[in-house]
Amino acid sequence: MSKSKQILLRIQSAEGTKRIEIQTSDTVSQLFDKIYNVFELQSFGFGLYKQRNQKDEIISSRSRTIQGVGLKHGDMLYLSPINGAVLWDTKSTNNASNDTSSEPMDVTPSTSKVQQVVNSSLRSLANSFEDEVDQQLWKQNGKIQRKRDEKFCRHGTNACCVHCSPLEPFDEAHLKEQNIKHMSFHSYLRKLTAGVDRGKFLQLEDISCRIKSGCKDHPPWPKGICSKCQPNAITLNRQPYRHIDNVMFENANLVEQFLNYWRITGHQRIGYLYGRHEVHSDVPLGIRTVVAAIYEPPQESTRDSIVLLSDDKETQIDELAQSLNLKKVGWIFTDLIADDVKKGTVKHVRNIESHFLSAQECIMAGHIQNKLPNPCRFSPNGHFGSKAVTVCVTGDDKNQVHMEGYQVTYQCMALVRDGCLVPTKDAPELGYVIESTDKQFVPDVYYKEKDTYGNEVSRLARPLPVEYLLVDVPASTPLTPQFTFYAKDNITPFPIENRMIDGQFQEFSSLCSYMQQFNSDQFLEAVSDFHLLIYIAFMDMLPLKNFMGPLLEAIRTNDRQKAAEWARSEHWATVEELISATSSVGPSSRNAVFGSNVAGSASSGIGIGTATGSSDDSRSDRAWWTCAHCTFLNSAEANICDMCGLPRMPM
Repeated sequence: MSKSKQILLRIQSAEGTKRIEIQTSDTVSQLFDKIYNVFELQSFGFGLYKQRNQKDEIISSRSRTIQGVGLKHGDMLYLSPINGAVLWDTKSTNNASNDTSSEPMDVTPSTSKVQQVVNSSLRSLANSFEDEVDQQLWKQNGKIQRKRDEKFCRHGTNACCVHCSPLEPFDEAHLKEQNIKHMSFHSYLRKLTAGVDRGKFLQLEDISCRIKSGCKDHPPWPKGICSKCQPNAITLNRQPYRHIDNVMFENANLVEQFLNYWRITGHQRIGYLYGRHEVHSDVPLGIRTVVAAIYEPPQESTRDSIVLLSDDKETQIDELAQSLNLKKVGWIFTDLIADDVKKGTVKHVRNIESHFLSAQECIMAGHIQNKLPNPCRFSPNGHFGSKAVTVCVTGDDKNQVHMEGYQVTYQCMALVRDGCLVPTKDAPELGYVIESTDKQFVPDVYYKEKDTYGNEVSRLARPLPVEYLLVDVPASTPLTPQFTFYAKDNITPFPIENRMIDGQFQEFSSLCSYMQQFNSDQFLEAVSDFHLLIYIAFMDMLPLKNFMGPLLEAIRTNDRQKAAEWARSEHWATVEELISATSSVGPSSRNAVFGSNVAGSASSGIGIGTATGSSDDSRSDRAWWTCAHCTFLNSAEANICDMCGLPRMPM
């Protein structure tokens, strides 16, 4: 392997040229971060090109290095905005009215100062709670740049006309030309704020299916109701936008580990997706969900059903993921039926003639989206819709395993939140809006379809085709895999939580076997596993969740020195002592001890609990011994506790 060296790169932009020093072993993503800081940019909406005419683009990647993309000392790179993004804060008052990259403002002279103050305070407050990706997109104008048309344009290269002027991000003709089925949510907001008032009076309110409480004109329901407290009837419309435009799993290994449960047992499986949101440059003002880990909650599954069990660790796992700069971004489930075991094919059961998502799955998706609302500056309560996605792993028309991504509409979220939507008994493609009872008033829900004569008529949603509630989202894996957590083909990954099958059960012996695959200088790689972090955080005999802050920070920042310092802590020294004792190895084993100066108490205990232990513990006349960790009574010939799996300790 070639030795890393420091090189100098020149970056040319519209604001001038600057030099950046970087190591050849650094990733391309680190180069983008340095350019962002050196140029003091407002967003990451820029591209890097090796040629001045915007050819040979360099794509940001966490896996490819500077040397890997062919950059050498003294090379010139060209920086250019993507989709008309505004990279620098323009302070010129002459261009203020034409700059739509900032938040929409009303510049008409008739606007009152009070309304301007309220509008400004609403948008400044939005910056405090909106997601980072939303704040980045609000700094972009979203204009779709077009090149000069040689056939219709009759002007110079520096001029512009109707044939080459930038398009709005919600332009229907462009979206149809690019085969984009739904516009992005931010494009939808720009469409709503493109009028004369610039969205000053725009409010996105969630639908309410409940009676407004506190009406004193009549007795409460069911004895009375009036037009002031009665919820309006709902007509279901196909949602023209979607909050998430693409779901990308960092690497195929994530899905393969998730599918191994079905391959071994034949039972279906559910998992929660943890990842992050980033700008999706392929869609104007789009957002991509990047999945870095899949957590499998407690569940009972069969070939045809899954029942989720209570999970008292859910909140703590969310906090652990947040420390790693990850968040819950949706859920994934399998619906696989083997077709030909020898060929490895599966049945194609979800199609246009049957269903894409069942009504029960739509209700589950609506429940998860209600738990993960999307912060929005135009909503009175601060939230509108959700960025949570639903991924179904099923068979395609070629009988191969593939992924399908969906979101349910905000109308479906309201019906689920207020308990109005239930599945039907025999038809998975149909939902049912319940009727009003003495305890709950349910408004009328309609959907529109064409009759036999081609006329559009309204139908009562009893039953309801679920396609009115769905928005499809493409799901895939990248050509160049990304890795937030360490993964190698020659390393057996740590078992996944809540799997009650042989060989995949999380226990202390699994931790011993896993850690012995690494050398003493590979502690950061060893602990960079989401499922391992969950296990050591909630270990029965020694939970480390209250001491893992520095470790999680080291993993998040890829700081090897900080991880090594945590490996020398007394908490991990105790774990290493138990690992070494269970593995029956000495303190010199490179596979067991990661701290370079482990406490003396840890080293003195290495090797205890083996068959050649002290004479007091190995006497044949002692028929039983009590585990020092869980007090379970074990037989004399056992060196490991049958209950907790920890080694036999001296009395």
